[in-house]
Amino acid sequence: MLFSSVTTEVEKRVEQYVTALIPNTVAVQEKAGDFDSAKGRIPLSWNPGSPISCRTLILAAENRLGQINDALLICSPPPLYRQPESLAPADIETIINNQIKGWFFLVRELALAFRSRGEGTLSLVVPETVPGGGRDSPADLMGAPATASFRALTQGLLSSATNEPFQILGFSLSEVGQEGTFANWMFKILDEGGRKNSGKWHKYSKFTLFR
Repeated sequence: MLFSSVTTEVEKRVEQYVTALIPNTVAVQEKAGDFDSAKGRIPLSWNPGSPISCRTLILAAENRLGQINDALLICSPPPLYRQPESLAPADIETIINNQIKGWFFLVRELALAFRSRGEGTLSLVVPETVPGGGRDSPADLMGAPATASFRALTQGLLSSATNEPFQILGFSLSEVGQEGTFANWMFKILDEGGRKNSGKWHKYSKFTLFR
């Protein structure tokens, strides 16, 4: 899983870090694991569809860490193999609020925080492909649209990176099963620091060479 691979690399580099997962109130998925017991992890809850909750999340993270220096936003929506007519209107609204609007609200709050300090690193991570169901299975109603929206948001942010006092980086993974090596490669780029990587898409595949 992409999230667990990234947190494994984070734990090698920092003593404490904050995580906030998007609540999965509609889709049914396997449990991701007990992240509450991870070393140095401070789990925080939030309501992605609420701009007030996003602001509260940033304040809570700053209170526990002192300040936010680096933010990693990982797009990894759970699959939703359902027929459209089986979804209640409230379910559809929750999906849009959590998986699309929530990222915009969170990016806004992080940008305001980094801009006011004149520094920081915002990294956005998105898979290039979304696993699909079988040929006779319902389509994934959440993965593709949520990922496409996140990718478009990332592209827009990267286009404006040269005008910002903080760094903005995009990372993408093209193959399922490469999450561990991808996370290690991503942090090698982040550890380099410097403005040269800001505003760029950094795309990983099994043919990517380590520097």
